[in-house]
Amino acid sequence: MDITKHTYRILSGSSLKVLAMLTMLADHLAAFYLCYYPQFMQPLFTIGHKQVSLFFIMRFIGRMAFPIFAFLLVEGFLHTRNRHHYGLSLFVFALLSEIPWNLVHTGTWHCPSQNVLFTLLLGFLGLCAIEYYRTDLRRMAVVLILLLAVSVLLRSDYGCSGYGFILLLYVLRSQRLLQAVIGSCFLGSRWMAGLAFIPINMYNGKRGFIQGNIAKYIFYVFYPLHLLIIYLAMRSLVV
Repeated sequence: MDITKHTYRILSGSSLKVLAMLTMLADHLAAFYLCYYPQFMQPLFTIGHKQVSLFFIMRFIGRMAFPIFAFLLVEGFLHTRNRHHYGLSLFVFALLSEIPWNLVHTGTWHCPSQNVLFTLLLGFLGLCAIEYYRTDLRRMAVVLILLLAVSVLLRSDYGCSGYGFILLLYVLRSQRLLQAVIGSCFLGSRWMAGLAFIPINMYNGKRGFIQGNIAKYIFYVFYPLHLLIIYLAMRSLVV
């Protein structure tokens, strides 16, 4: 059940990845850097009773990032030639990203929550479990529940709702209308993330301009790198 005509499917996987990185950057810049500048918190205009500032706009736009990355994870799971290597890459960069994640959140080496790559990793493992235990629903349910419990214990970004969102995108991958409607409601208070289904449904199924082994790691490197740069910028404010 498609909700987008073929004419409007103009975004490749590479385009979606760049869009997700830019919206994530906007969100993190606002959350960790612009909040220190009162001028960016001042309202630019009012909609109803809501005062809209540049800070609010960037956080609003930033809500689109996770759904797009979750969608790309499902696509990667379905089309990768080596799922073991795919999962291992997520795990390695999730560990590497912990240092800048902790620094940008607490200014120390420790933070009670974990970065979003752990959420993506758990979602990936959940997809593996669904396919591996396809004929054994009882074992599938046990593994999925255990992974859900891990997401709660880790307190990874987006937590158990992010983990469930990834599974939802996979289960409804051939029902785009249901995927968009249920997915928009699934993240609860982050309802504005539903806007991500606009570019998601403009996806044309092609890889796009990001090719080769080096290029495909752009996101993995970008995630910890941009957090580290933001942290250093925050430190400069303190100094």
